[in-house]
Amino acid sequence: MSTYRRYADYLKEKYGGKVYKIPVNLPVTCPNRDGTCGKGGCTFCSEVGIGYEMLDTQMAISKQIEENIAYIGKRYKADTFIAYLQNFSNTYMPLETFEEVLGQIKHEKLVGISISTRPDCIHDAYLEKIKAWQDETGYDVCIELGLQTLNYHALEKINRGHGLSEYIDAVLRIKRYGFEICTHLILNLPWDNQLDVIENAKLMSVLGIDYVKLHALYIVKNTVMGQQYLKGEFDMISMEEYEERVITFLRYLSEDVVIQRIIGRAPSEYTLFANWNTSWWKIHDEIIATMEDAGYKQGDLCQYQNGKAVKKFITKEA
Repeated sequence: MSTYRRYADYLKEKYGGKVYKIPVNLPVTCPNRDGTCGKGGCTFCSEVGIGYEMLDTQMAISKQIEENIAYIGKRYKADTFIAYLQNFSNTYMPLETFEEVLGQIKHEKLVGISISTRPDCIHDAYLEKIKAWQDETGYDVCIELGLQTLNYHALEKINRGHGLSEYIDAVLRIKRYGFEICTHLILNLPWDNQLDVIENAKLMSVLGIDYVKLHALYIVKNTVMGQQYLKGEFDMISMEEYEERVITFLRYLSEDVVIQRIIGRAPSEYTLFANWNTSWWKIHDEIIATMEDAGYKQGDLCQYQNGKAVKKFITKEA
C-alpha cells in the first residue's frame, strides 16, 4: 500500500482491469425534503442534489446505462462498469417501484451496483429485494450511506433529519446481508473539529466499513447554507487545515478500508465556495506529498481496537 488504499487500485486487483462507475439518475427525492422527517433537505444540498452532469431522470434506465458505458468506456478505455444510483436517496420509493428499478439494472459489461441512500432509508424489506436481485444476477452490491459526520449536533444544524443511531442501525442491517458499505463524510463542516475527524475514522474502522468517500464542503448557490455563508454566520477552515484533517483521518483509519475519494468537486458556476479556488488534484497531491515526506500511512495510528488499555497484560503465548 502507498500512503492510502486507493479505490482504483482495489478495483483493478478485484476485476483485473479498469472499472468505472456510471451514474444512473432516478426521479427520486429524500425524506427530509417532502416532510417525512423534515423539509428543505440538507442545508448544503441544492434542488438538483448532486445531479450536475447526469442524464435526465426521464430517460430509461437501460438507455442511461448504454449511453454512459459508451461515453465513459471510450473516454477512459474501460470495459467494466458499476451502475451507480447516485443522486438523492435511491431506496426512498415504494417497494414495488424499487424492485422494478433493480430489474432494469443489467448489461453485459456491468459487474455490480452501488446504491446511494440515507441511513433512515434502509429497511429489511428493501435489503431482501436487493439480495434476491443479487442472487439472480450475480452482481456485487455496495450501499453508499451519506452520514457526513458522527457529530449529531452538526447533523441537526445541517437539517440532516437523522442522527448517529440511525446510521449504526443501517450499517448493522446491511452487514447481515453481506453487502459492501461505503460511507460519505464531510471533514470540514463548520461545527466539527479534529476530535470529530478522529472519531469519524475510528467509527468507520470499528464498524468494518468497506469504503469511505471524503468530501470538502462546498457552498452551493441558492441553498440555506449559501445564505448563511453570505451572512457570515460561520467560517470555513483553511485549505491547509482541511489537508491536515484528511491526513489525521487516514492515519486513524484502519488500513483495511478502501478510500474512494479524499476530496470532491463541484462546477464553479453553481457554487459560492469550492475547494478554496484550487483544483482538487492539487489539494490531493499536497496531501500525498505531506504524508510521504513525514512517513505517514493510512492506519499507522489505528491502535485503539481490541481493548487498548489491557494489551500490556496480554502475552504472546496467550
